[in-house]
Amino acid sequence: MKFRKTMIATLCVAALGALPAALPLTASAATGVYLNIGPPPNREEAVPEPRRGYVWAPGYWNARGDRHAWQRGHWERERRGYYYAQPVWTQRDNRWQLERGRWNRGDRDRDGVPNKVDRAPNDPTRH
Repeated sequence: MKFRKTMIATLCVAALGALPAALPLTASAATGVYLNIGPPPNREEAVPEPRRGYVWAPGYWNARGDRHAWQRGHWERERRGYYYAQPVWTQRDNRWQLERGRWNRGDRDRDGVPNKVDRAPNDPTRH
């Protein structure tokens, strides 16, 4: 009986030890998106009527493989105390890098202008 319990415990430990090798891992570091050619001019896109509790994220040129692909605008759920920074392409060393859209902290009056560059960062009447 004791041998059987020891064998079961050993098999459980061995199975748990092999488990991480079988599971896919998620990357913890952000990867950069680079292309050798700059994005085309942005497309004209109809901006929908404001929607309470949401922020409109305009369309932009995304990267798919080694090409630019248009990503249509979409609604992002509003995050109090944050402002949405749109995706932007910047040229570095003869290559173009995509900085993905993200939420940044620091927009107390929720007008879309970061507090550090806002002339009136605490004005709740500005939206």
